Amino acid sequence: MPARKEPTSQVTNRVARLDPVWEKIRHEAQASVEQEPLLGGMFHSSILHHRTLEQALAFRLSQKLASAEMSEQILREIMDAAHADDPGLGEAARADIVATYERDPACNRFLKPLLYFKGFQAVQAYRIAHWLCNQGRSDFASLIQMRVSECFGVDIHPGARIGKGIMIDHAHSIVVGETAVVGDNVSMLHSVTLGGTGKEDGDRHPKIGDGVLIGAGAKVLGNIRVGDCARIAAGSVVLEDVPARKTVAGIPARIVGEAGCAQPSLTMDQLFGGRTDLG
Repeated sequence: MPARKEPTSQVTNRVARLDPVWEKIRHEAQASVEQEPLLGGMFHSSILHHRTLEQALAFRLSQKLASAEMSEQILREIMDAAHADDPGLGEAARADIVATYERDPACNRFLKPLLYFKGFQAVQAYRIAHWLCNQGRSDFASLIQMRVSECFGVDIHPGARIGKGIMIDHAHSIVVGETAVVGDNVSMLHSVTLGGTGKEDGDRHPKIGDGVLIGAGAKVLGNIRVGDCARIAAGSVVLEDVPARKTVAGIPARIVGEAGCAQPSLTMDQLFGGRTDLG
């Protein structure tokens, strides 16, 4: 006898246990179709027609980044191949969605980063470009980098190494250099630069530890280390190493106090008290 088909409700419950982030997004999309029927086509094509978050990501990003030089179909095939080869891409995307939901007060639904937030979309596209770079396909990686910069105003070199649980709020004018390293659970706001200090070659960009909060407009320049759970105040120019769990501010940046909490990137608290110069 043929095996009995599993009831739809049981399939849905099993998927929810295995992938709660994707199931949450699907439930939100279904509710959004009822609330805003005129956008039903978008919710169906971008979310409800797909079996996995990875497929939805490939569809959404290929729509955004397609051009006369690089068709939507080719982009989608590349992204599907990347996710099939490296499950870590999907894991990082889920961590980034949760990070954005938990840290950004404007994000009240899990589907918002996937559909609307260019910071999230830019980071996921960078992850595909980084995968291509690791495959030796540097031209394709550079083309995606260019399109991300043109579409989102975010320029992340495919050679950079970025962890998971990343939240980039607003994301306008973000620049991350080729040899930059960004740890897990990092938050940064718009107009942040992780750059070099000149035309030197080799390892020339910052290394950002886990749990770091980088304020709007901050510039972190050179092959320097920002320790775990440090805070960089908005508008600062950081040219020297920053110890772990310290707050720095100013041009050039100096230590102005402790980080104020265990993980500043999670609390997003950018206020600080009295100043303590490096001397």
